[in-house]
Amino acid sequence: MQNSEERIVIGDLYTPHNDATNRLITPKDHASIQLNVVDVDENGVMTKTYKTYALSGFVRALGESDDCINRLATRDGYLKNVWSYQK
Repeated sequence: MQNSEERIVIGDLYTPHNDATNRLITPKDHASIQLNVVDVDENGVMTKTYKTYALSGFVRALGESDDCINRLATRDGYLKNVWSYQK
């Protein structure tokens, strides 16, 4: 495969992503999802910045997707006092 500069590029077709549990999402994981949360300004208008969250099929099969999204969104400042670490 060649890029726009006419150079040979190998392996640009698929880039594996890490999900909420740091697992690699493989190309055969058809149950995985990617969720983009867009930032808004004080008037409620979408900006051009967003945060991407990826969940593998393994996490979704366990039923832990909502907990992972809450944990990651709390870490990034989208939610407050929703998720707390319990021992």
